[in-house]
Amino acid sequence: MEIFNFYDWKFTLVNCIDVLLVIGILHQLYRLLKGSLAFNMLIGLITIYIFWLVVKYFKMPLLEWTLGEFTKVGFLAILIVFQQEIRKFLLIVGKRSFLAEKKSIFRFLPWNWKIEKSFHTDFEEIVDACEFLAETHQGAIIVMPKTSEMKFIGTSGEIIDAHITKRLLISIFNKYSPLHDGAVIIASSKIKAANAVLPVSDNPDIQNKYGLRHLSAIGITEQTDAIVLVVSEEKGTVAIAKEGKLIEHLNRIQIIQFLNKEFANEMVSVKNDIL
Repeated sequence: MEIFNFYDWKFTLVNCIDVLLVIGILHQLYRLLKGSLAFNMLIGLITIYIFWLVVKYFKMPLLEWTLGEFTKVGFLAILIVFQQEIRKFLLIVGKRSFLAEKKSIFRFLPWNWKIEKSFHTDFEEIVDACEFLAETHQGAIIVMPKTSEMKFIGTSGEIIDAHITKRLLISIFNKYSPLHDGAVIIASSKIKAANAVLPVSDNPDIQNKYGLRHLSAIGITEQTDAIVLVVSEEKGTVAIAKEGKLIEHLNRIQIIQFLNKEFANEMVSVKNDIL
């Protein structure tokens, strides 16, 4: 059944459903990948493809052939580059399928969206815990992403989803705790995961300067927009990692002010829990 025409395009009911489904899938992929290295790489691949289309339009044979050869193996490259993300995405889909969730499939419609109350992460509790851990020479690494809950990283550890308290953070990073070796992920004012495995920085300029915990803190900030607090077990100090750089020698007030400034955009947002 034809609904309307747009130039030479004929839109039917099936076409409209097809478009809505593709938009829904792309939206979910964006929510899962945003703020991660995989998202940045995907944007890079899309940019190259668009550039190839422009080159093809202007008929530049040499550049068109070069980019064309690259796009021919694009699908294979995506499978290789994003194999870990694809595996975890399929696991998430399997765990949170429409059959498993007791939710209406129409929750994505605008009138079913919920306005989420503004929140503010209790940075004082986090910094207090870091100070205690530093004084007792217990290492810790706390990851606070800005635009994503880092579900892919979180699934490498233990999912917690608990309120932030000083005592809970101290207990997680207690040297006798089975969760103390990995990272804690804090997002949306909650401790989302513990004992998470982070990528290690491969920057040759710092590999001999820092230990594994600090290299992991720097590594995750090289690939995402996260801010990381890292406590040195040897030195008993607290440092901040941002955009692949380590900021040291900050006192408690300076750390809290830094975090408040970085996360000043925590505000009312539209929430739609499809996944």
